[in-house]
Amino acid sequence: MKAKNRDQSLSDSRELDGSYDQLTGNPSASQSKKTIKQRFLKLLPCCKPTTTPSVSQYSVEDDFELSTVCHRPESMDKLQEQTKFTKKELQVLYRGFKNECPSGVVNEENFKTIYSQFFPQGDSSMYAHFLFEAFDTNKNGSVSFEDFVFGLSIILRGTINDRLNWAFNLYDLNKDGCITKEEMLDIMKSIYDMMGKYTYPTMQDDTPREHVETFFQKMDRNKDGVVTIEEFIESFGDILRHMQPSV
Repeated sequence: MKAKNRDQSLSDSRELDGSYDQLTGNPSASQSKKTIKQRFLKLLPCCKPTTTPSVSQYSVEDDFELSTVCHRPESMDKLQEQTKFTKKELQVLYRGFKNECPSGVVNEENFKTIYSQFFPQGDSSMYAHFLFEAFDTNKNGSVSFEDFVFGLSIILRGTINDRLNWAFNLYDLNKDGCITKEEMLDIMKSIYDMMGKYTYPTMQDDTPREHVETFFQKMDRNKDGVVTIEEFIESFGDILRHMQPSV
């Protein structure tokens, strides 16, 4: 019985990452080389990786070991229902995630290491910390594949309100339901630190604070010193709607 369960777990794992053809019982003929790193960059559309590392392929023995001792993601059908990704897209994402995080989860230090590879000219550790906190919705100190695809689905394909709520949660560092100037300044500084000193035009030390002051003048509608989710959505909603491609 245990052997049967392990075989089923292995089959589910290989189906999820696209390395198994359910019709023929053979490895899939087409293996996408996209990795989780490329998906990270979607969070900052202006930044693109300079190289695309290939995804290493695990042996049957490796897959068997992972399926028995590591975190198992939910079924493909359930993930499709809960996200806006297709089965093929989920397979690509899972292959990349498993390549970077063989245990099935990523902790904050590993998350920072992965993210830092895109910004060698700067220090991305603080922004990666804020990003990790946003993905770690269970607040257990780790991000599973489910956590990752749920967040990515909102960022890439959620409604305008969904994306604005996700962004608001990122800026609301202490999760008290409003954004202060200090919280926005912390995020802004982390972005400039991540971009490094080689931005053009060169940023001055007081540039982040100046930008925060400008943003708050527009978003803090009642001038009480904080930005609520309603003010946040009202300020950015119209801008994002105009950016939507026409159908």
